[in-house]
Amino acid sequence: MEKTVITVVGKDTVGIIARVCTYLAENSINILDIAQTIVQGYFNMMMIVDTGKMTKGFGEMAEELHALGGEIGVDIKCQREEIFDKMHRI
Repeated sequence: MEKTVITVVGKDTVGIIARVCTYLAENSINILDIAQTIVQGYFNMMMIVDTGKMTKGFGEMAEELHALGGEIGVDIKCQREEIFDKMHRI
């Protein structure tokens, strides 16, 4: 299993979750955990996904998700789990 942390932040609009999840499904990326909130019109979602079965490289996936975010008006960032953990250690 290769875990990746995906964050999505921006103004709330219809279809954000659908567009992101469609991309993930089309690329054989399994959602392991997902949390989303909307605070005063701002959308925030954090996902833990398994990228072990995707055929693209990590960089290509991250670039495509960033471009998708631009299309739908949100910022999408991807980090490998081990990098995320090291950056957020106390």
